[in-house]
Amino acid sequence: MAEKGVTAGKLASNVQKKLTRAQEKVLQKLGKADETKDVAFEEGVINFNKQLAEGSKLQKDLRAYLAAVKAMQESSKRLQECLVDMYDTDWYGKEDVDSIAEDTDLLWTDFHQKLVDHALISMDTYLGQFPDIKARIAKRDRKLVDFDSARHHFASLQKGKKKDEVKMAKAEEELGRAQKVFDEINVDLQEELPSLWNSRVGFYVNTFQSVAGLEEKFHREMGKLNQNLNDCLTKLEDHNETGKAGKVGVKTAGPVKSVKPQEAANHSLSPAGGSAPAIPKSPSKLRPGPPVPPPPKVTPSKDLKQENIINLFDDAFVPEINVTSPSQAEAPGGNLLDMDMTSLQPAVSPGAVASSPAAQAPSWDTWEADTTVAAPATAGTDATAAPVVPEAGANESPEAAEMPPAFVFKVIAMHDYVANDSDELEMKAGEVVLVVNFDNPEEQDDGWLMGMKEALWLQDKEACPKGVFPENFTQRL
Repeated sequence: MAEKGVTAGKLASNVQKKLTRAQEKVLQKLGKADETKDVAFEEGVINFNKQLAEGSKLQKDLRAYLAAVKAMQESSKRLQECLVDMYDTDWYGKEDVDSIAEDTDLLWTDFHQKLVDHALISMDTYLGQFPDIKARIAKRDRKLVDFDSARHHFASLQKGKKKDEVKMAKAEEELGRAQKVFDEINVDLQEELPSLWNSRVGFYVNTFQSVAGLEEKFHREMGKLNQNLNDCLTKLEDHNETGKAGKVGVKTAGPVKSVKPQEAANHSLSPAGGSAPAIPKSPSKLRPGPPVPPPPKVTPSKDLKQENIINLFDDAFVPEINVTSPSQAEAPGGNLLDMDMTSLQPAVSPGAVASSPAAQAPSWDTWEADTTVAAPATAGTDATAAPVVPEAGANESPEAAEMPPAFVFKVIAMHDYVANDSDELEMKAGEVVLVVNFDNPEEQDDGWLMGMKEALWLQDKEACPKGVFPENFTQRL
C-alpha cells in the first residue's frame, strides 16, 4: 500500500508540473508573463540541430556506400568465378588466374572491413553523443519553464495586498530550488554545445581521410591484380596464335590434294604466261594500311569441255596439237612455218581472264615463236591474270620526257587502291604513276611512296595533285 501511495503521489506531482508548465507557456505566448531568454544558448541549440542533421545524413550515405562496396564485391566474385570456370586447365597461366581471383575477393573483403572499422564505427560513436545532449536540452527547457513559473508565483505573492509569510517563504524556497536545478543543467550545456560544434571539423577530416586513404590503397592493389590478369590473358592469346600458326604450317606441308575437274578450270594457263601476283598486304603498321582487295574470281567457261581441261599434275605435260584441226587457221602457201604469228595471238585486255579453250591453251606455233609467252602454270598457280605492264617507252611522248621535280622512277598500279585519307593517291589497275621524293624525308613511312598520275601530269603539269600510295600495290617499270 505504501508503494502504491508513493507512486500515486509522484504521478500526481508530475501531472501538476505539466499543468503548471502548460499554463506558464500559454501566459508567455499571450504576453501576460515574461520569458527568460538566452540568445547565445539558442544559437548553440540551432547549431546542434544542424550538426545532428548533417551527421545523420553522412551516416546514412556512408552505410549506402558500404552496401554498394559489398554488392560490388559479390559482382566481382561472380565475374572472377565465371572466368575461372571457363579457363581450361591446359591454358597458359591457369594457376595464376585462380590465384588472382582469390586475391581479388580477399582484397574486396579487406577493403569493406576497414571501411567499417575506420569510418562507420567512428561515425556511430560520433552520433552516439547526440541523443543524450538532445535530452538534456529538452530537460533544460522544462526546468527553465519551472523557474519562470516559480519566479512569477513569488512575484505575485510579493505584489499581493495580503502577504502570507508562510506562502511567501515556501514560494521563495521553490524559486531557489528551480533556479539551482536550471543553472546546473544550463552551465553544462553552455560548455558542451560550442565544444561539440567545433569538434565536427576534426571528425569530418578524419572520416574522409580514412575513406580516401583506404580507397587509394585498395585501387592501387586492385590495379596490380588487374595488370597481372591482363598479362596472363595476353600471353594466352600469344600462345594461342602461335599454336594456330603451327597447325597451319603442318597442314600446308602435307601432300597436294587431287584437283577435281571443276577446280582444274581455275588452274589453266593465263594468256600473259605467268601466274597473277599475290594480293599485297598493308605495307606499314605506322600508317593505317588500305584494306586488302579480294582476289578476282575466275569462273570457268560454260563451253569448256572435259577433254579441253589441262591436267596440271601430270609428270610430263605435252600439249597435243592437231595440225589438221579445222579450228586452226590455214597457213598461207601451206607452210606452217610461214604463218603470221600475230594473227594467232589472243587479244586479252588487262586484268581479263581467258574463258575459252583457245585462249587458255596457246598453239604450238606461238609457243615456239614467241619466247615471251609463259610456260604452262604449275600446280597451285592462281588463274587470275595480272594487269598488262606496258613496255618501257610505249607510252612515252615528247611531253612525257619532261618529268616533275624530284622524279625518281615510274610504277604501274597492279591493283585498284581506294584512298583512305586526303593525302593518299587513289589508283586504278593499269595506271602509270610518277614516283617523286617526299618534301620531308622524315614523313615517309615504310612501304609508302609519293607520286602523281602520269596522265594528270601530262595534262596539268605543276597543278597535278600528288599523294602517297602503298608500294606493294604497284610494279616498277
